Amino acid sequence: MEAIWILLLLFVLIMLAGVYAAVRAVRAAKRGIDRTVHQARRTVEETRLRARQLAQPGAAGELAQLRLSLRGSMRATSQALQAAAPQDQSLSESLVLFQRLSAHAQDLEADLKRLEQEPDKSRLAALLPDLRQRTERITHSADSLRWAVQERTQRFAHDDLDSLNREIEMEAGALRHWTAVEPEEPRTDVGAWPPPEAGARPETGARSGPRRSGSRSRRGRRSGEAPDGAPGLAEALAAAVPPSREHSLIPIIRPGIPRPGRRPRNPAREQELSHV
Repeated sequence: MEAIWILLLLFVLIMLAGVYAAVRAVRAAKRGIDRTVHQARRTVEETRLRARQLAQPGAAGELAQLRLSLRGSMRATSQALQAAAPQDQSLSESLVLFQRLSAHAQDLEADLKRLEQEPDKSRLAALLPDLRQRTERITHSADSLRWAVQERTQRFAHDDLDSLNREIEMEAGALRHWTAVEPEEPRTDVGAWPPPEAGARPETGARSGPRRSGSRSRRGRRSGEAPDGAPGLAEALAAAVPPSREHSLIPIIRPGIPRPGRRPRNPAREQELSHV
């Protein structure tokens, strides 16, 4: 039963994910279509205005010229602001001002488009000076804002380029300084063994040292002397025995007992040996 509920839950989640992806795709496609349709309409409208400007001289042609200049100026300023705003956060106030200016431009665009259908040519000629003045003011403001944004972007680019050139010159100067730098001698820690000399054989010295010391100690024990300048056995015994008992160390010679190390004299044997 639990497995069935888990499968149903997974199925619902998959369905919701599919619906969400489909809605997103439809919205993206709709935005793309709207953008394409808007660009197509704008292209068609501007083409019609250019044709009318050339084909109809007088007030009708001047209205078409005013609309073309207004549309071109506002479109160029909008593109400049949208391109520079993500990189420069200080342009947020400029965007707000441009939105307010766009509202005035749209009102003027609507007035110019409505006057194109005006049958009274005298009324159209009377309204043209005011429309021309409004158009010049709006286009001048839009052009001023666009030029300021362009100069600001160029100034930042020049400053960045100057800083980059200075850094490159410093790096190039450092690379031209090819004097070899002598490496510092490594520091030896206190208590560390000094490095062995060149040509030395540490194994021979290490092996011969204990042997020599051992032979010296054996010879010292045989001769009654301690190795390495230590006092001998006889001196140690003399120091250990008090002076009052020194006579006890003198060997006692009893009569009739020969001394050790000497044979008794035999006169007969000596006489025989002398005759021989």
